[in-house]
Amino acid sequence: MPVHVAVVGAGLMGSATALALARLGAAVTLYEAREFGHAAGSSHGSARIFRRAYRDPLYVRMTGEAAELWRSLESASGTPLLKVTGGLDYGSVRDPVGIAAALAGQGVAHTLLTADEAAKRWPGFAFDGPVLFHPEAGVVDADRAVRAMIAAAVTAGARAVARTPVVRIDRRGAGARVHLAGGATRVADVVVVAAGPWLPDLLGDVVALPPLRVTQQQVFHFPRRDPAADWPVFVYKGPDAQVYGLPGGRDGGPGGAVKLAEHDGGHVTTADARDFAIDPASRERLRALLATRFPGLEPAPFAPASCLYTSTANEDFLIDRVGPIVVCSPCSGHGAKFAPLIGEIAATLALGGRTYDPRFTLRAHAVTSMIG
Repeated sequence: MPVHVAVVGAGLMGSATALALARLGAAVTLYEAREFGHAAGSSHGSARIFRRAYRDPLYVRMTGEAAELWRSLESASGTPLLKVTGGLDYGSVRDPVGIAAALAGQGVAHTLLTADEAAKRWPGFAFDGPVLFHPEAGVVDADRAVRAMIAAAVTAGARAVARTPVVRIDRRGAGARVHLAGGATRVADVVVVAAGPWLPDLLGDVVALPPLRVTQQQVFHFPRRDPAADWPVFVYKGPDAQVYGLPGGRDGGPGGAVKLAEHDGGHVTTADARDFAIDPASRERLRALLATRFPGLEPAPFAPASCLYTSTANEDFLIDRVGPIVVCSPCSGHGAKFAPLIGEIAATLALGGRTYDPRFTLRAHAVTSMIG
């Protein structure tokens, strides 16, 4: 008989895991507490950054594997999911020279430009140091990706159940028992918990988790002064700010607004205590930044939105198995681009395979927490 796996959470990571498991022949049930594609977690919206630019060779390598899987999913689903725009990385804290060295070490195409060279190509930006350009960066459509992965998982034999909250998970013999709202229970050989910010509440009494920090982040959309101007995805980290931006997709409206946000501007919360309120101080900090860093954008932000980060102490992913339970993610605000790969990693663990990298294990995170 096939291995029965329950996957809890139908965001990017959970839907990718369900798809990978179904394709491997497992009997899969995917549980989602809300409607599929809801906006209460970390997987909604039409625009998430895909980039190869990491100083860490592990993540550079993973971005290449993820890109292949995104293209495979696009081909199988007939749905465009990854739009290539190119990407910029700059700012003294960002260290574009160091990132360039990491990309060179992995054979990833890139170019280091002077500030003047970059300004001629992208006049909507203001640069004051070296700028790294890598052409493989782009935008992932998270909403469409979730829908495509769930549909493909169901086609491959998975069962997908929306509006069915899982309230508790415990062990039952060699397997596990899933407790649903309303009192019903289900038994599975393995449970993969890919519940994002809800993961600590579901597993805190079952698995010895490392410290996980849940923050509510906000994004804003800024109109382009020149609607025809080229805006790649970008990450700027300098002494004045740490921000990222990208073409805003459908969320930015028909005018092609740029989605802009502070990577470090969120406040600590929990999955159920978040207030969805938009921080006016963050809005004003970004507006003020336009004059010195992004003169090609109009200082009239609109369509604000929020999402949740669930972060480990060192921002490495947490993907490991303890008995019949697989802990999938937390992705520390940079996991969306890796979704189909993380799904394959979690599926491998669920079916008895080895971990992808020791850094993603509970043990590694426990050591990091002790050192920290």
